[in-house]
Amino acid sequence: MAKRAGWIGRLGSRLNRMEAALDERRAEVEAEARGDLPRPVPPGPAPVPAPAPVPAAAALPERPDPVTVVPWGMRVAAEVSWRLLLLAGMLWVLMKVISEVRLVVLAFAAAMLVTALLQPFVVRLRRLGMPRGLATAVTAILGFVVIGLVGWFVVWQVMENLDDLSNRVREGINELKTWALDSPFHVTEKQINDIAKNLSETIGTNTEQITSAGLQGVTVLVEVLTGMLLAMFSTLFLLYDGKKIWTWVLGLVPAAARPGVSGAGPRAWRTLTAYVRGTVLVALIDAVFIGLGLYFLDVTMAVPLAVFIFLFAFIPLVGAVISGALAVVVALVTQGVWTALMVLLVVLAVQQIEGHVLQPFILGRAVRVHPLAVVLSVAAGGMIAGIGGAVVAVPLVAVTNTAVGYLRAYSREQLHPTATPVGPAPHGSTAVGRGEGPA
Repeated sequence: MAKRAGWIGRLGSRLNRMEAALDERRAEVEAEARGDLPRPVPPGPAPVPAPAPVPAAAALPERPDPVTVVPWGMRVAAEVSWRLLLLAGMLWVLMKVISEVRLVVLAFAAAMLVTALLQPFVVRLRRLGMPRGLATAVTAILGFVVIGLVGWFVVWQVMENLDDLSNRVREGINELKTWALDSPFHVTEKQINDIAKNLSETIGTNTEQITSAGLQGVTVLVEVLTGMLLAMFSTLFLLYDGKKIWTWVLGLVPAAARPGVSGAGPRAWRTLTAYVRGTVLVALIDAVFIGLGLYFLDVTMAVPLAVFIFLFAFIPLVGAVISGALAVVVALVTQGVWTALMVLLVVLAVQQIEGHVLQPFILGRAVRVHPLAVVLSVAAGGMIAGIGGAVVAVPLVAVTNTAVGYLRAYSREQLHPTATPVGPAPHGSTAVGRGEGPA
């Protein structure tokens, strides 16, 4: 019995160990299925030991964001550059469009200038009780008649004095030839004859080019007549329906910017009106005084030259030089060197009085444009659209300066409502209500 009991005890202990081994194996299988333990490596060559971990100090630094690396000034310059490129592209396209329809643009610009000159007369006639249509018709007809009479007078005077001028020019050339022969420059008669021969040969060999230029002159004449008709019709509508046209233009402006633009428009129109009035008055004074000087010096075609001086005065800086040089040249070839010097003194004296007395007194602070801006704008306008562009350039710059200045002050007032009011309000014949047209 004792042996049997020992055998049963040893059997029970073996069963307990087998049960524990099975439980352990079951736990390993479950752990391997969950991934808690590494899978057993199949027998093979000894595994290569893993490299030692690199210290944190020796690790490569993480690359920063490129935006944070670019300096602030360079980022600002890049932002400004692409915006400037966009604006330059827009201006280039605008210039291309204007060059294609240059005749229409110049005609409308001339109509704006004439309207700025005639619109105060329409206002005065309406204050006298005249209907708007009748006041517009009377002002436009009188204005066009005066302009037409001035043009006819210039042509008539030139045709009347053409024969006398040609004789005077021939005599003046002979006098200049004699003076050159007697001058200390050692000019010989053979050299003068060679120059005259070269000129005649040049004219003879370029007959085809001269004929082509004449045909181009006919084309230019047709374009000028077309532009005059467009300017006349545009002036009529601007005088009659200027306020309605301005209201329609305001309707194209975004609603948020409409109050500022409606305030800048009348002020820009007041600047244009002051510019045109002042320029006409200054040009008239120049033409009268220089014309009187030419008349008393017995210069041929003194009156037509005075009219040319009046017309060229609408081209700032450049026009005065051209008209004065023309008067001096005519005096030189018709009356001689002494008379030409006297004409030059008269022209310089009148222009000095104009620049230092007349323009500051007449224009005052209504048109504040720096002389450098005047020179650059006249040069740019002449390069883009010739004489018409040079005439329109300065008033365009003056109007733009007034409008931009008002809009800047208006924006500052909106940001700081307690600031002082934005400039003086329009007054006189140019005063219009908010949303009304400038004409």
